[in-house]
Amino acid sequence: AYVMYTSGSTGLPKGVVVTHDSVVALADWAAAEFGDRGLSHVVASTSLNFDVSVFEMICPLLSGGCVELVGDLLALAERRGPWTAGLLSAVPSALGRLLAEDTVQVTADTVVLAGEGLAARTVAEVRAAVPGCRVVNIYGPTEATVYATAWHCDPDDPDRTPPIGSPVTGARAYVLDPRLKPVPVGVPGELYLAGTGVARGYFARPGLTARRFLADPFGPEGERMYRTGDL
Repeated sequence: AYVMYTSGSTGLPKGVVVTHDSVVALADWAAAEFGDRGLSHVVASTSLNFDVSVFEMICPLLSGGCVELVGDLLALAERRGPWTAGLLSAVPSALGRLLAEDTVQVTADTVVLAGEGLAARTVAEVRAAVPGCRVVNIYGPTEATVYATAWHCDPDDPDRTPPIGSPVTGARAYVLDPRLKPVPVGVPGELYLAGTGVARGYFARPGLTARRFLADPFGPEGERMYRTGDL
């Protein structure tokens, strides 16, 4: 489907080869997760250089919705009067800067936050600025086709720091030790991702692909898992 270049933590660009099947799986999950109403009007503010743009543009269109393109999220602060969307996705810190503008009036069914850790205080600020919205914390590297796990923040538990949640439909997540054995609950380990979203590998980088995309010992024969490097 596409090759998305990402530098990750190394600073050296890597071309992640994502298949058509993985993008279709992402769109199917989004349609089931957010519904026609949530995807009816999505604000797309992410640069095409980042894979969240795939979610913001392709998923609404495949669900019969519309996409509103904006240069960046902070450009919405320049609008006069309120603005409405079915779904707004953003990096928490960027959305925080937008909502800090006194002139901004936002209405949205769903606010999706991804790209960095999410604090309980940020969730509270979003709920205060966008009354009635549901807030979803989502995690996923480019190598897992945008999103791999999701957590719906509970309005009845406002002080809880949102975790990254559970695997999205078609995804699997393992927390493993250095020997690739599952660690007990509460014991630190490295996160590995498997399932329909796992990319084919890195373009023209067979050695790096072999180090980061490993045989999945817990899944169907022949499937692979991605070593995220996240603890």
